[in-house]
Amino acid sequence: MKTVDLATTVGGGYGEFWNCKTRYRVLKGGKASKKSTTTALNFLVRLMQYPDANLLVIRQVMDTHRSSTFAQLRWAAGRLGVSHLWKATTSPMELTYLPTGQKILFRGFDNVYKIASTTVTRGYLCWVWIEEAFEMESEEEFDTFDLSVPRGEVPPPLFKQTTLTFNPWSDTHWLKRRFFDKTPDNATVFTTDYRCNEFLDDADRAVFERMKQENPRRYAVAGRGEWGVTEGLIYENWRIEAFDVEQLPDAWKYRRVYGLDYGYTNDPTAFIAAAVNPIDRLLYVFDEFEKQGLLNRDIAENIRRLGYDGERIRADSAEPKSNEELRREGIYRVTAAGKGAGSLLHGIARLQEYQIVVHPKCRCTVAELSAYAWDKDHTGVINRPRDCANHLMDALRYAMEDITHFRPAPPKTHERVTAGTLLAQDLRERWG
Repeated sequence: MKTVDLATTVGGGYGEFWNCKTRYRVLKGGKASKKSTTTALNFLVRLMQYPDANLLVIRQVMDTHRSSTFAQLRWAAGRLGVSHLWKATTSPMELTYLPTGQKILFRGFDNVYKIASTTVTRGYLCWVWIEEAFEMESEEEFDTFDLSVPRGEVPPPLFKQTTLTFNPWSDTHWLKRRFFDKTPDNATVFTTDYRCNEFLDDADRAVFERMKQENPRRYAVAGRGEWGVTEGLIYENWRIEAFDVEQLPDAWKYRRVYGLDYGYTNDPTAFIAAAVNPIDRLLYVFDEFEKQGLLNRDIAENIRRLGYDGERIRADSAEPKSNEELRREGIYRVTAAGKGAGSLLHGIARLQEYQIVVHPKCRCTVAELSAYAWDKDHTGVINRPRDCANHLMDALRYAMEDITHFRPAPPKTHERVTAGTLLAQDLRERWG
C-alpha cells in the first residue's frame, strides 16, 4: 500500500485552514497562492477519512466546473496517488469514491432553489465548497442556499461546513462586510498569497516581483490577496454576472465586437469579445484570452479555437506586420484600430458611458477592471491611465470602434425576429 507524506504533497502555509471545522471557512487569496489546489486536496483527504460524508461543489456557472474544480479534484486524486479509487463521470458531472460510494457533486448557482433540493443516496451532504465565491453577487441568494445546504443534523464525528474561496477583487463586495469586517463567531477567515507556495519556480516569483514594482495596486490584490479598492479606478461601472450571450433581451440592439492587443515577452497578447448595445449603453464581455509568448500563428490558432476567425477584429495599429501575418494565417478580417492624439482618453470616456457586465469565465478581464487606475504624480491623481493592467482594456477600446457607425434598427412589427433575421441584419451591418 502506497504511503503519501501529506506535508510534502500539500506543502505549508495552510495548517489552520486544513484542520478548521467552524461552520464557515472563508479563504481569500492572491493568484498562485495554491488556495484552490489545497482545498481540493483537503476535501479528498477528508472524504476518505469520513466514510459518511459527501461534498457539493458550487460555482456561479455550471460549465466553468469542467476546467476548474472538476479538473482540480481529479488532479488532487492523482497527487495523492488515489486516482484508481475515484470514478469520474461528466454526465452527470460527479466523482464517486469507489470503496464507499461517497459522492462529490457539482452544481451551478444559476438556480438556487434547484440546488437546495440536492440530495445524496448514501451518508450526509455535510460539506459545501463555493469556488470563486466573488462571482456570487447576491447575499440574499447565498442566505437562501445556506438555509438548505448542508441539510439537517449530522452525527459526530461529521460536521457541517461551507468553504468559500475567492480572489478579493473589490472591497465593496458583500463577502467583505459579512465575513471580514467583523468575523462571526461561527466563521474563520484566512488570507494567503504566492509567498506560501513553495512549488513556484524563480520565473513565477519574478512575475510578482515585477508586478510589485510596476503596478502596486494590482500586486496588492493579485499578489498579496488584499481587498481591491475603487478609489482611482478608471472603470467603476462594471459587475460580474452570468449570462447567455445568445439570449440577451432585445437582441436587435446588439452588435458583437472583437479586439486584439499584441504582446510577447513582458506583456501578454490580449483578445476580447463583447456584445454592445449602444441604445441602452450596455456592454457584455463574453469571451477572452490573455497569454504571453504567443507568436502570430499561435494567436491565429487561439482565435480559431474560440470560433472567431470569421469575425472582424480590431487590432493594434502599431503592429501592421502582425496584422498582415494574421491575415495570411486565415484571420482575414483583422483590421487596424485607429490611433491618434486623444484616442486613448476618448476611448476611455466612451466606455465609461456603458454599464459593463463581465461573464464569470472572463477572469483576466475582471482582474484588469479591478486594477486599471489613473496615474499619480506629486499633485495627486492625474488625467492619464497607468500603463499597466491595460491589455484587455486596450483591446476593448479597439473593439468599440465598430460601434461608431452602428445604428441598430428595430425589426418591423410584422416581422418575426428569428436567428436568421438577426444574422441577415448583422451581415448588412458588416458588409454594408
